[in-house]
Amino acid sequence: MRKTHLRTRAQLRQAAMNFAGTRGRHNIQLMEGDRYYLEGVGYLIGDISCKFNARSGYIRCAVNPCGPCQGCRYYEQKELTSSEST
Repeated sequence: MRKTHLRTRAQLRQAAMNFAGTRGRHNIQLMEGDRYYLEGVGYLIGDISCKFNARSGYIRCAVNPCGPCQGCRYYEQKELTSSEST
């Protein structure tokens, strides 16, 4: 019974690792078109001039996380604050 339990855990662990590896490669391919590198921040995806952009390398925004940003009905130009304009 113990061997069966250990074998089952090992199979589940292997399945989870295979799924995570496949999903990660798939997401990288999808993001290639709208990835940006911002000095001091790193890679960001989506239209960084939008008010709703998450400024993240993993998710575009809260209202349209899967994209695309081009033609998005929720797009709003980000307002510059005094610290950003200098």
